Amino acid sequence: MTEVCGKRDKREGQKKGFESGCFRRVFSLFLAMAMAFCSGIFPARAAGGELRGVWISYLDWEKLPSDQAGYQKAVGQILQRCVDLKMNAVFVQVRPDADAMYPSAYFPWSRFVTGVQGKDPGYDPLAYFVQAAHNRGLQFHAWINPYRVTGYLNRWNQVSEQSPVRRWQTDGNEANDRWALKQDGEYYLNPAIPEIRELIIGGVREIVQNYDVDGIHFDDYFYPEVDDGDPNRWFDKPEYELSGSSLSIGDWRRENINALVRGVYKTVKELKPQVQFGISPEGYVKNLRSENRLFADVDTWLSQDGYVDYIMPQIYWGFEHKLSDGNPAPFAFSNNLQTWIELKNKGKARLYLGLAMYKAGSGSTDNNTVPEWLRRNDIIKRQVEEGRASGQVSGYCFYAYSSFQESACQEEVANLMKVLSYDQD
Repeated sequence: MTEVCGKRDKREGQKKGFESGCFRRVFSLFLAMAMAFCSGIFPARAAGGELRGVWISYLDWEKLPSDQAGYQKAVGQILQRCVDLKMNAVFVQVRPDADAMYPSAYFPWSRFVTGVQGKDPGYDPLAYFVQAAHNRGLQFHAWINPYRVTGYLNRWNQVSEQSPVRRWQTDGNEANDRWALKQDGEYYLNPAIPEIRELIIGGVREIVQNYDVDGIHFDDYFYPEVDDGDPNRWFDKPEYELSGSSLSIGDWRRENINALVRGVYKTVKELKPQVQFGISPEGYVKNLRSENRLFADVDTWLSQDGYVDYIMPQIYWGFEHKLSDGNPAPFAFSNNLQTWIELKNKGKARLYLGLAMYKAGSGSTDNNTVPEWLRRNDIIKRQVEEGRASGQVSGYCFYAYSSFQESACQEEVANLMKVLSYDQD
């Protein structure tokens, strides 16, 4: 601003009163910008401050109107509520079940957009959601479930003929018969298959290329639970036996996931280095190191470059959670936080905390006579405060948006609001 004023001064010579006029113009511009920000219409998307996000899941999408006008109005209301809650980011599920909330070259339209998988709504829901978020100063992170094909509210008989998985199951080509596998009644993309890795990466690429997203976000669904001693539940063990790998089957599975994570990170950074890639794994590290489920190698992701910009563990337990024998649980909040801080400090990734607003006011079992979530209404607030006091936590994300509207959560929400403020951006 000073340089602009100086150039005008040279052009206009000694015009009386210029300096005070320039000051007034600068002040007016500053005031207008401040008013725009406070009204929620200025796109203040800086990532340098404390992240405060909320997960908006396919369960929220399902409640949205499918017509364009109704959809846009409802999205605007959701985002304004997020602004009112002093959030600065939304993590919006754009691919829950090998489908898409946007026109995709790889996946069919999600049934959570129109009610029928494969049905085109006639507009681009993701484009509007991203722009509407930015117009209100909110970062937009595209949340992807990489491997799941069917699940809660999305059964196999609802999977579209446009789905690649449906095609593989019916095209008579034996080469792709195991690219998606059924485990415990649900279908999953097979992490052992290189073509599946390229499919998922291609889906990430089109989002980053076509939309002004601030991040790509994976959740905690990787491998389903497997049993290598049961042919009905050993999942990708045949691929392991054909691979000739010198790794143990557990390490081989972890490497299958790691190869995808590396590939996604590389793709995102080659396209738009400023876009962030992160993962929100299950919150208890011991479970992540299991030999029969998930195979989410957080030890590698957090100690080596080229995997993630941040980790967001879902620490969904209170402070007082106990084991069945009455001893403090290692995954209770304070213990768990220290575990994740130690892991985070092995590398350069940021640590965000996923917190369970959905448990507020509930009888969620914690092996206390009366559950902590029923006795206290400031658990989330104190978790934020403890994270801040550690000096090691860069932000928070709350599950889920719908919980902020539920009556049982309102006292917890009100207490959380006391420690959130816009000046922490």
